[in-house]
Amino acid sequence: MPELSVELQLNTLPQSPGVYQFYDKDGKILYVGKAKNLKKRVTSYFTKTHDNGKTRVMVKKVSSLKHIVVPTESDALLLENNLIKKYQPRYNVLLKDDKSYPWICIKNERFPRIFPTRKLIKDGSEYYGPYTSMKTVKTLLDLIKSVYPLRTCNYDLSEEKIAAGKYKVCLEYHLGNCKGPCEGLQKEQEYYQQISDIRDIIKGNFKSSLHYFKKEMKSLAAEMQFEKAQQIKNKIEVLENYQAKSTIVNPKINNVDVFSIISDEAYAYINFLQLSHGSIIRSHTMEIRKKLEESDKDLLQLAIVEIRQRFQSQSRELYLPFAVSLPEELKITLPKLGDKKKILDLSKRNAMFFRQERFKQVKITDPDRHVNRIMAQMKTDLRLSEEPRHIECFDNSNIQGSNPVAACVVFRNGRPAKKEYRHYNIKTVDGPDDFASMEEVVYRRYKRLLEEDASLPQLIVIDGGKGQLSSALKSLDILGLRGKIAIIGIAKRLEEIYFPGDSIPLYLDKKSESLKVIQQLRNEAHRFGITFHRNKRSKEAINSVLEEISGIGEKTVEQLLKKFKSVKRIKEASLEDLSEEVGWAKAKKIYENFH
Repeated sequence: MPELSVELQLNTLPQSPGVYQFYDKDGKILYVGKAKNLKKRVTSYFTKTHDNGKTRVMVKKVSSLKHIVVPTESDALLLENNLIKKYQPRYNVLLKDDKSYPWICIKNERFPRIFPTRKLIKDGSEYYGPYTSMKTVKTLLDLIKSVYPLRTCNYDLSEEKIAAGKYKVCLEYHLGNCKGPCEGLQKEQEYYQQISDIRDIIKGNFKSSLHYFKKEMKSLAAEMQFEKAQQIKNKIEVLENYQAKSTIVNPKINNVDVFSIISDEAYAYINFLQLSHGSIIRSHTMEIRKKLEESDKDLLQLAIVEIRQRFQSQSRELYLPFAVSLPEELKITLPKLGDKKKILDLSKRNAMFFRQERFKQVKITDPDRHVNRIMAQMKTDLRLSEEPRHIECFDNSNIQGSNPVAACVVFRNGRPAKKEYRHYNIKTVDGPDDFASMEEVVYRRYKRLLEEDASLPQLIVIDGGKGQLSSALKSLDILGLRGKIAIIGIAKRLEEIYFPGDSIPLYLDKKSESLKVIQQLRNEAHRFGITFHRNKRSKEAINSVLEEISGIGEKTVEQLLKKFKSVKRIKEASLEDLSEEVGWAKAKKIYENFH
């Protein structure tokens, strides 16, 4: 039996670091994972109850497993990353990227050319990168071109061919963009000194180039060649301006990789900054879709290995927000203050901005994913048993106890369903009693829904604190709905979220999307309720002005308002116009009252 097969394998697993693989009954790989202790980690899948539904489904499908023992946990991490990329299991996050990134190539030839490329050819040429955008590459090459005159032709500049006079200088030479190595007008040693300086600039080190140009400028000035000295000075300014823009931290911070992570229920965003000589020479953010509620630690470990491999990073020091297991030769720093903390915060900010941009894009291109993410987030933040796809919010409105009314607004999938909004005139409460009014409205609302066999919400939001929440709960108790519908209260002052039976409120992050949805609900209920209340007060005020006239009743008032639309027009109407509508006797009383 498949269950027995797995059970036998679990009993024989070693208590060593390694990588394990789960397979289904058809021999298809389901999941690849790493462990510090194989026996303890793998056994936990089959002995504990998993909150995540996907994990439960995966475990049921497991028919057999394999494992590979490795010397250390960091070796397990590297092997896990390679196996995930090779087999692409269904339940693993895939750290793959089909994008082709640009490189800067220093060609392996005499008088090397420097140009951008997306193809790496193993011909001995030097490649720097990859860069995350072609714009960065072009900016860097424009800087190099403005400072160093390099050849752009693709001639074979061998000594024999130059000595034979095979080539002639082109327009680039006459424009001052090239020193004419094709005719032997530039020495090879001078050209290679330029290439050496360019290598440093690409790596973010401007020290050598600035030192060389400053020395050259002073020499030319001493020889009274002020025009050439000014040209060198212009080059120094170009380099210093570029360096000032790119240097944002302490120049002593050299050859460091910085990683940070921001995550929600469904996705994680890992930002990578590469520093050299105090300059950021590379920035990249990776989006990872979660499969089995992976922890931030697990995702960051995998992403670090993948990103460093992809960008061929040789840095031996990493700045991280928390400790993770990585190869022993890497030095991990967890900055707490100073320049190192600033650069880690910058990385985190980059991840946050990337996440916000993705949200905006997804909201337009894939609204369902946007809604699913918010619903999943609300379920977690508000400790709900299911996603709140249907939410209803209640608000009371009265001024000094006059015209007490209430409003119920309905949100479906995080959006207002305005056709389902309802107004309520308070019938059983005398005076300004918000608690009793809330109890009445909640009872009337759900008594009707139960009678009509209509769908009930997953979440009720009460605009108010513990008092209003307790009143609403009384009605749910009477109707037998307590425990069947989640209910919370939101207090206006500090946006506290109250739960039934819990005196300590929950404070959600002010930027939390869950809080924003609840605030939108509360504001919409308040707007809808206060509009109804104002209209009712206005109508009552108009009616009272006319009904105060002796001999004029409610039906006459309605008849006049139907015809003339407002009290002002009734005041301005002639005796004849009024008599046509309500008869001469009543018309005379109304006319004399206003005149």
